[in-house]
Amino acid sequence: MPVGARDGTGRAGDRPGRGRGRGRGRGQGQGSARLAGRRSGGAPGALTSTSVAAKAAEGLRPCEREMYLVTHRYTLSYLNISGDLMDCHRETTEMTNREEAETQISELDLLSSMFPYEEEFIVTDQLAVAELKHYVENESAEMPSSKVQFILNVKPEVSNASTVEFSMVCALPFKYPTVLPEITVRSSLLSRSQQIHLNSDLKTYLMQNCSGEPCMLSAREWVKDHAAAYIDKELSSSSVTTSNAMLSADITFTRLWIYSHHIYNKQKRKNIIDWAKELSLSGFCMPGKPGVVCVEGLQSSCEEFWSRVRRLTWKRILIRHREDVSLEGGGHAEIQKQRKFSTLEEKCFDAHGARGNHMDLGQLYHFLEEKGCADIFQMYFGVEGH
Repeated sequence: MPVGARDGTGRAGDRPGRGRGRGRGRGQGQGSARLAGRRSGGAPGALTSTSVAAKAAEGLRPCEREMYLVTHRYTLSYLNISGDLMDCHRETTEMTNREEAETQISELDLLSSMFPYEEEFIVTDQLAVAELKHYVENESAEMPSSKVQFILNVKPEVSNASTVEFSMVCALPFKYPTVLPEITVRSSLLSRSQQIHLNSDLKTYLMQNCSGEPCMLSAREWVKDHAAAYIDKELSSSSVTTSNAMLSADITFTRLWIYSHHIYNKQKRKNIIDWAKELSLSGFCMPGKPGVVCVEGLQSSCEEFWSRVRRLTWKRILIRHREDVSLEGGGHAEIQKQRKFSTLEEKCFDAHGARGNHMDLGQLYHFLEEKGCADIFQMYFGVEGH
């Protein structure tokens, strides 16, 4: 039949390309729709994408039909493989994260059993540990929001039979032990340069010997075996230099009056006393609601104390008042003369209230009056004491 002529039924004859073009476009659209239905879990009895593709290819020439069906099969294979790989990668990542979290929990349990006393091992963020356990138990798919942090105290024996204490302040990154832990070793007997040298050597040791493996016990053993030697390094020259500098340079004596909404937590109260002792500060700490802390000593030591305290979690904490006294060429005797307190101790004044967390502020006022600090009471509470 000539192109464009009509047969007995009145229908137009095929025109070159039009029928094939419409058939291919319509078939591909239907195939795409069925494919989407298949990948999203279509209803039982629905046509498969393969049968739809075969039907769509009916109007094509044999060679075109074969090419269309081959292309269709490869497209389906690519989509299925890509989806499977993405699912596999996601599952593998989750398993790796959980394995690392499980390793951290196991290592914390081991440390707790080996060092049961707080003066040896103390977790400083129990909430982070609870989140990590929650994650390991699959109750939540979310990663923990904070790192597990703890302190390991080490007391190696030195040559002169005395005992020196080193504190290992540790934090476990989420990817530990795949990555190294964050460890800072501190001691009141270490100068700043000695501390930097010690921590640098510890990190080098861990990178060379413990990469990808739990290493807290190895780190502790290294500190126990090697840390004391860093105190002796540069000791004679540094001590003489420091002594001369203190005698010749101006020294600032500082007293900080710190206010907190409340101080209940036993670990925070212990930290306040321990840090003050480490930094040679005197003063007092009144727990309860409100909380009052006073520290006095060298300006640098007071600022280090405040830097540590403010990093803890508080509802509200601030320096209510600050006193700075310049001591021209003052030595140890001059510093001691400025002190109003001999050591730093915790003071409780007739605790009362439903939770025993309120102190007798009248007794606090008399205590401050005895120390020559009565004017501070009004700065804290806005009224004159009596």
